[in-house]
Amino acid sequence: MANYEELAALVLEAIKEGGYLNKDLGSIPVGISNRHIHLSQADLETLFGAGYQLTKTKDLSQPMQYACKETLIIAGPKGAIEKVRILGPARSESQVEILQADCFKLGITAPVRLSGDLQGTPGVTLIGPKGSILLTKGLVIAQRHIHMSLEDAKNFEVNDGDRVTIQIDGLRGGTYSNVVIRATNTSALEFHIDTEEANAMALTSSSKITILK
Repeated sequence: MANYEELAALVLEAIKEGGYLNKDLGSIPVGISNRHIHLSQADLETLFGAGYQLTKTKDLSQPMQYACKETLIIAGPKGAIEKVRILGPARSESQVEILQADCFKLGITAPVRLSGDLQGTPGVTLIGPKGSILLTKGLVIAQRHIHMSLEDAKNFEVNDGDRVTIQIDGLRGGTYSNVVIRATNTSALEFHIDTEEANAMALTSSSKITILK
């Protein structure tokens, strides 16, 4: 009969092959985001004036990304939301990330998408101090995801684009599926989720998270 160590190794291998090896993510920072806007330089200048540059107020966890002093009004057929924060730097395309409940106030149904996946998304009106613009696309609800470096992905045995299920601890904790892995050479380790989903499970920056599969 195999000894204890051999049996333990066989059980561990079977769990791995079944795809249910828990991966403790307790050390991964949790980023909880409210609605916000990313602008192209062209749209930024339409809204704030020619040659305008964003004013950084603080760095964000992802390299080279930051929160800005500037805010905008976003408006739809049924209503508007004021003081929506802009995040920098400027991007190649403008993108507005809202919460599910915002869809009712704006009167627009936004799809759940990863950042940058804008094909087939609805537009929205942006109103700034020097002008307004009607985006033809770019309104989304952010898909929950985990940023990580390629080395982190190797350590957690996942690949860029994988969808995993995570367990959140706490009295109101539970599981979230369809958490997308976003692994690049320029990413910092962080789980991103919006305020609605975080509040549903009382998720905070100190919550413990585990990948289930």
